[in-house]
Amino acid sequence: MLKDKISILKPIQVLLLLFLVFAGLYFAREFLIPLSFGGILATLILPLSRRLENKGVHKGLAPVLCLLALLLVAGGIFALLIWQVSDLAQNVSEMQQQVTKLLERVQNFLSTAIGISKEKQKEVIEQQQQGAGSGQVSGMVSGFMGFLVNFVLVIVYTYLFVYFRHRLKRFILMLVPDEELAKAEKAISQSAKVSYQYLSGLSMMIVMLWVLYGIGFSVAGLKSAVFFAILCGILEIIPFVGNLTGTGIAVLMAVSQGEGSGLVLGVVATYFVVQFVQSYILEPLVVGAEVNINPLFTIIVLVLGETLWGVAGMILAIPLLGMTKIVFDNVESMKPYAYLIGSDSKPGKKNSFSEKMKKLFKRG
Repeated sequence: MLKDKISILKPIQVLLLLFLVFAGLYFAREFLIPLSFGGILATLILPLSRRLENKGVHKGLAPVLCLLALLLVAGGIFALLIWQVSDLAQNVSEMQQQVTKLLERVQNFLSTAIGISKEKQKEVIEQQQQGAGSGQVSGMVSGFMGFLVNFVLVIVYTYLFVYFRHRLKRFILMLVPDEELAKAEKAISQSAKVSYQYLSGLSMMIVMLWVLYGIGFSVAGLKSAVFFAILCGILEIIPFVGNLTGTGIAVLMAVSQGEGSGLVLGVVATYFVVQFVQSYILEPLVVGAEVNINPLFTIIVLVLGETLWGVAGMILAIPLLGMTKIVFDNVESMKPYAYLIGSDSKPGKKNSFSEKMKKLFKRG
């Protein structure tokens, strides 16, 4: 009887612990999201900061220069998007006419097929617009101010993580028993490395996707093809969901142009071709298997990240889970969980196709 109680008590304790962890992540999200972004970005700029320090740049100045370079790149992308939006605005009147015609067709369909009169449809739309417009301005202002505060916090956290990296590392090692120091150092090094490789590989892949989407959308005849190419590439930071969202917006733009089904089919065909190239060429060649997570837990952590932290959770989910797996790999009692999360492919191993492509580039 006592053994049965003990065997039941342990799973209950585990479930209670998980509940407390997830509740803490949810209620502390306003503090943890900027902190997590700062830590992830710190691993991205750390190699460049080390190079600058080795060349004689002051330890406090090197992260500042790296952050300025990162902000310049982000600012350049944002400026390009603004330029493309201004170009897109020139076709707004034509788009509005096409959208109006499309809405009229939808209203006629609802009226004839379902029996909802146009007057009833207008009444429902007006009620929704009144309910949504009441707090829209205040919501936009508060959201923008919150974004600015979080943006500044991320920059500050990133700088401080890089500047105090040695102190943070020593603090972690001080908590570890002497016989586990080698494993702890290995886990810290691999965690930073896997995050850097994932982010740098993802950045390279996004640039390549810009080119592929830009060519495909231009050939299809989509207006402001560069804007939608950049949008689809940037949304790739949200796995699975991002590329579908970006392509969906591009399809809506194609429909609003009113040039027939050929343009829509061209945009959809571009999506499938780019997805094929991304899945079988770009990801094995550029990103690789550094984040060694199986598809089941990739989807689970994305859904869980969105539930706890929203869109930010979906962006952070994959690198954070990859770093967690590295820690599990180096803790004996947690190795079964690392095996459960991981995939059969080994980190650092590329398939034969990607190896051939790399050799081909090196020869060139």
